[in-house]
Amino acid sequence: MSQHIIGKLLQGRYEIVQSLSSGVFGQTYIAIDVDYPQNPKCVVKQIKVSSSESGYLEMLRSLFLTETQTLKLLGSHHQIPEFIACFEENERFYLVQECIEGHTLTAELPINQQWGCLWSESEVVEFLIDVLGILEFVHSQGIIHCDIKPENLIRRNDEALRKLVLIDFGSIQSIDFGICAELPIYRIPVTSLGYIPPEQFIGQTQPNSDIYALGMIAIQALTGLEPLQLKVDPYTNEIFWRSPNTPVNDYLAAVLSQMIRYDCQDRFQSAGDVLRVLKQIIWETQPPEILEADDQFPIKAAIEDNNSQNPTFGNLSPLLTGMKVGLAANSLLMGFGVYSLINTSPAYSETDTLYKATEEYQRGDLQEAIALVKSIPSHSNVYPEAQATMGEWQQQWQVAAQEYQIAETAFNESRWSDVLDAAAKVPDISYWQSKTNKLVQQAYVNIEVQTEYLLTKAYERARERDFSTALNYLRQIPQESSAGALIQDKLAEYSRKRQIRAAYFLQKAYKKAFIGDFNSAVKLLQNIPKDTLVYAQAQVKLNEYTQKQRLVAEHQKVASISGVKSSLLPPRRSLVIH
Repeated sequence: MSQHIIGKLLQGRYEIVQSLSSGVFGQTYIAIDVDYPQNPKCVVKQIKVSSSESGYLEMLRSLFLTETQTLKLLGSHHQIPEFIACFEENERFYLVQECIEGHTLTAELPINQQWGCLWSESEVVEFLIDVLGILEFVHSQGIIHCDIKPENLIRRNDEALRKLVLIDFGSIQSIDFGICAELPIYRIPVTSLGYIPPEQFIGQTQPNSDIYALGMIAIQALTGLEPLQLKVDPYTNEIFWRSPNTPVNDYLAAVLSQMIRYDCQDRFQSAGDVLRVLKQIIWETQPPEILEADDQFPIKAAIEDNNSQNPTFGNLSPLLTGMKVGLAANSLLMGFGVYSLINTSPAYSETDTLYKATEEYQRGDLQEAIALVKSIPSHSNVYPEAQATMGEWQQQWQVAAQEYQIAETAFNESRWSDVLDAAAKVPDISYWQSKTNKLVQQAYVNIEVQTEYLLTKAYERARERDFSTALNYLRQIPQESSAGALIQDKLAEYSRKRQIRAAYFLQKAYKKAFIGDFNSAVKLLQNIPKDTLVYAQAQVKLNEYTQKQRLVAEHQKVASISGVKSSLLPPRRSLVIH
């Protein structure tokens, strides 16, 4: 469960304004940099800390600081967000990077094969070459990304910079240090499931773990099937992905299958290896811009034909030559994991059952998820994890239901800030997140409407010099409002003006009292607000002037009565003594 930090100011500079996403290793937020006049957006990644023990924190702190220079260097690549800052605050670690304006690769991928928007082979090759170039650079700096998935690849809006950008380096792992911890399935966001290779679950992440994830994305683009929808061989754990409905060139299929081999030792060992193979393939439908993409890897002329429909090669690398020989001998290239689904319908293994259960859980069918978990036999090696996962699911589901109910009640009562507070406590379950996000989106809309209304009322009262009421309106504006900086400025401005006006009332009251007009003096003092600097002094004078006002009133009353009595007496006659 991520910590709710919306509205907080980190390092006195980065104001968190929006929760962006939750990844394997941390929570990502959108922030504004208040140090700059235009308040530019940036991305803040809060790294998850799995233990509060001092020894663990010291180790993490040391590694975190060591990687700072590497992160700066990574940000120098034009397809990686620029590195801005790296700091620790309250025993939590943060990365700050450039905010990339654009859309994620998810928007370009086929959601369903029936939609008819599958990628062509040339599009897949272009995509692979583009991202492999980034990974080759990243891995050369001793870094493994660890969370390659469509959501972490962004296509810039800028027409001049249409290449993909690899984001979310808050989940990086060091090749040298090898500190990747085991990843229980229930703690992994559903968007990452299927892209994470087997070795990463047991803390043995390799550079080609990123290659596995990239291969899964390419297969999704070709087939329209998400990784968790693909079948797995129960004996070898290799993934079946080719079918008669997905006609794919055998050479490209061989490359993709070797990228996603179950055993990381059987995969391509580096991004450079995959690039060298891809850049030697001559695709019959390949557009000129791909053929001329890189002069350092010229495409060889075709010099032979193996009596098949496959592309042809000349002077190829030993790796690619071996792949070609295998294909010539047998169209089913088992050596590189190329499989066919023509006559195969394998059953799910226990691991796949757990994956399937996770899918059902994330979709909102808790009972089906639990039923699937309970179907895993006790002798299975995933049984202990399955039982722990089931318990965690039930606990998180209860928390999610409770927090959603709190959010919904707050929404119905127009308590928009409470909606956001409860929503931030909802565990990372797609079903509940989707329901909560609808409330959150409307809450933000209502907050802006409320903000506009309260600002208007505050401005009206300020024009009437009623700064106390204006301040009350401003203080009712939720802190999640996008007008946060403006509100703070107005609070400071109106507070100063109220202090000045209070001092003015006090001085004017003195002048009125000096000429004996205690009524006016008392009225002026009564207008001085409590939380002003002169309030205490005003109260002393108010008591004094109130007493004098009473004495004057009594004197006037006595004088008035005396005047009435004297007017009722007969006029006196003068005595003249002779």
